[in-house]
Amino acid sequence: MNTSYQNLPHKLLAPGTSIPLSHDPEEASVSFEDDAAMVYTDFTHTRPFAIGPTARIAQINDKMIACGVRLLFVAEADGVIKGLVTYTDLFGDKPVRYMREHGGSRDEILAQDIMTPLAQLEALTRADVRRASVGDIVETIRLAGRQHMLVGDGDADGAPVITGLFSSTHIEKLTGCKIELSTRAHTFADLEQALA
Repeated sequence: MNTSYQNLPHKLLAPGTSIPLSHDPEEASVSFEDDAAMVYTDFTHTRPFAIGPTARIAQINDKMIACGVRLLFVAEADGVIKGLVTYTDLFGDKPVRYMREHGGSRDEILAQDIMTPLAQLEALTRADVRRASVGDIVETIRLAGRQHMLVGDGDADGAPVITGLFSSTHIEKLTGCKIELSTRAHTFADLEQALA
């Protein structure tokens, strides 16, 4: 053990010591007029979770449960993002469509088979987020029809990096308001998928 570390002073807790209690969803603590930062998950303070492209569905689900999240980035060992996979990807129609097109069993499906690939991911800029309200983010998520909205920028060298995200579930908990996602297609690929 390094001898330069110090033993910090500590004492017995006093009677009546309490813990901060979480608020019920009915007790909305954030309003739509508040700064978007109030509902932002900033990856400089909160670690994003990732899984490899060859992870199987059971492994993805286990990691989501262990990490307490509904979204995992699909990334190579060096951190380069290939896409992302959500709880909806695991338990929606993607696995069924994949098995119908490629055969095999659900247990054989990999993250790369059902993820949303990087080329289809959109992100807000941090500059726009700094000027935005919670209501602006809610409207953006609602019209995008997605449960998560990524935020990205360039790092110190100008390379693209995801700096955080907004989650509709998190916003709903903090505002006490349900976000009704739009179901309209936004791109020709979305329209083609909806018609398939």
